[in-house]
Order: sequence, then structure tokens, then C-alpha cells
Amino acid sequence: MRLLHTMLRVGNLDESLKFYCEFLGMKLLRKKDYPGGEFTLAFIGYGDESDNTVIELTYNWGKDHYSLGDAYGHIAIGVDDIYATCQEISDRGGKVTRQPGPMKHGSTVIAFVEDPDGYKVELIQQKPLESAA
Repeated sequence: MRLLHTMLRVGNLDESLKFYCEFLGMKLLRKKDYPGGEFTLAFIGYGDESDNTVIELTYNWGKDHYSLGDAYGHIAIGVDDIYATCQEISDRGGKVTRQPGPMKHGSTVIAFVEDPDGYKVELIQQKPLESAA
């Protein structure tokens, strides 16, 4: 068995694609309209679906807002330089909701950003930073 994808419902597919592809560096892998069902699916990720888990963005035509509820947590992405990544996201108009720093009760450096629909994305520092070495 293998985890294939996580699906998120989005209110504005273009804005979501911009966030995930331009701000977080993912690639649009495939996109298809389903006129009979009045929805569009876009699959995004860091590599081919045959080898990588991806995100499925689902846009239901005419639906521009969803209540996120309190059960959903976040998506986590490993980054090489969390400070530069957060600065770039902020400079490009993205929303950094928790600045980089050690997680509570631990030493792993994390930050949180928010996509256009309010979904949280955790950024996790993967390698020691040059200045910290």
C-alpha cells in the first residue's frame, strides 16, 4: 500500500494553484474539468504521481467558500531554509501565520503559512542552516 494523495476543496482554483505552485514550488501535474459533475480536479506535487504523494485540489463550480471545521490539522512540507522560504512567501503576498522558530517542547524549527482557503501548511527545517553550523 502507498498513500496516493490528499484532497482539499478550494474556492478559487487559480489562487490555490498560484499559492501551491508559485509560493511552495509544486508543479501542476494534471488538471481536468468534469462538466457533468460541475467540478475541476487539479493534482499538484513535487514529483510524478507514480513515485510521490500529491495534493488533489477540487473546485466545485460556483462554490467559493468552505467551513474548515476543527478536525483538519495541516499539510507538512520540508524545506532547506525556512527563514528564506517564509520571507519569500511573505514578500510575494502570502500569509505567514507563525514565524520560524523552535516548536513548543522541542528543537525542530517550524513555521506555518496559510493558503487562500485558510488551510494551514507547516514548513519544517530539514537541514541545519549554514549560519547555525
